[in-house]
Amino acid sequence: QVHLEESGGGSVPSGGSLTLSCRYSQYATSPPCVGWFRQAPGKEREGIAAIDVNSAGSYYLDQMYGRFTISRVNAKNIASLQMKSLKPEDTAIYYCAAGPWNACNSDFREADFTSWGQGTQVTVSS
Repeated sequence: QVHLEESGGGSVPSGGSLTLSCRYSQYATSPPCVGWFRQAPGKEREGIAAIDVNSAGSYYLDQMYGRFTISRVNAKNIASLQMKSLKPEDTAIYYCAAGPWNACNSDFREADFTSWGQGTQVTVSS
């Protein structure tokens, strides 16, 4: 069982930037794939980006490419999500999740991730 904990959420004005961190831990080895998702009020959870922890290969869903950057620091068991040019519609709870190696692909899906953090709130004011 992988334990994940998000941090870095908060309130920012429109146009601002924020970096979220996901600290993950597992008894034996690091999870092969870590992803970031978000859920806005009244909407379904949607994927943002995923990263292969070993190779650092990253994947973004089309509409997320450009303003979001996923990265990892293996020595610290952290996967980060840098967000820039934030808009009020980016307001959501942001979750990180872990899955097996094949969860990381260009069409990564929520269903392929088996462990989830509690989420961190991001609020973007207009």
